[in-house]
Amino acid sequence: MNYSSAYKTGTDRLSAAGIPEAALDSRLLLEFITGCGLTDVLAHPERELTDDEAAAYERALSRRAEHVPLSYITHTCGFMGIVFRVSADVLIPRQDSECLVEEAMRYTYDGSDILDLCTGSGCLLLSLMHYKNGCRGVGVDISEEALCLARENQRLLDEDGGLNGGSAKFICGDMFDAVPSGMRFDVIISNPPYIRTGDIEGLMPEVALHEPRIALDGGPDGLMFYRKIAARSGEYLAPGGYIFLEIGYDQAGDVRMLLRDAGFSDIEVIKDYSGNDRVIKAEARRRA
Repeated sequence: MNYSSAYKTGTDRLSAAGIPEAALDSRLLLEFITGCGLTDVLAHPERELTDDEAAAYERALSRRAEHVPLSYITHTCGFMGIVFRVSADVLIPRQDSECLVEEAMRYTYDGSDILDLCTGSGCLLLSLMHYKNGCRGVGVDISEEALCLARENQRLLDEDGGLNGGSAKFICGDMFDAVPSGMRFDVIISNPPYIRTGDIEGLMPEVALHEPRIALDGGPDGLMFYRKIAARSGEYLAPGGYIFLEIGYDQAGDVRMLLRDAGFSDIEVIKDYSGNDRVIKAEARRRA
């Protein structure tokens, strides 16, 4: 089997399985298995796969045909110009979430202290630290498996100097209960679970069947974690500090009200590139 026939076979198989971007996924899996790049696939279509490569490509296609997300097969995902390690223990970073990092960058200064709740792979915290200098980050998640991956992403980024003199630590626990008493942060960020429990089964199979439910389920109304964050963030934010939360497209009004009732000001809703409400920014009350 050469590159050309493998690519065609993969595309046809994934198309038959109802994979929306079958041709792209077929090519990316081929590149992943063979270690080649796009140029090699296009310039050398006659190149033969080894027996081991052909078998591995077949296994990868089978998994993708079962709607296992591509990133769980390749164990990588690009986010904010960084390649992060991912696994089925964490939510796959979405391009929509880049809006949160981009907005937070406007209010995060070099040397800031940053708290990331429900950190998962650590992509939000580590991306924000990557584009600033000398920041100190704390990531909290209830899943130790997720935190192992976050620490691996921290190590890989730090090895390349990508933390720019900053330092991060990841703590296992239930949100603020895991944060040492007395700590104060300039910025709090979070992409908490916000899908309504009853809506999860109706999501695309890649999400509903394969991504960790603990990272999706926001309770009956999707607001369970926002209530916890709004209620306690004031204890951990420095005066005038900011909080940035990713939200569902129809949750802006409810989350805005929670933050307002908790004493936050300068509340603003930021839309993503598709025009949907995606991030809420709010400022902690300043001391008199």
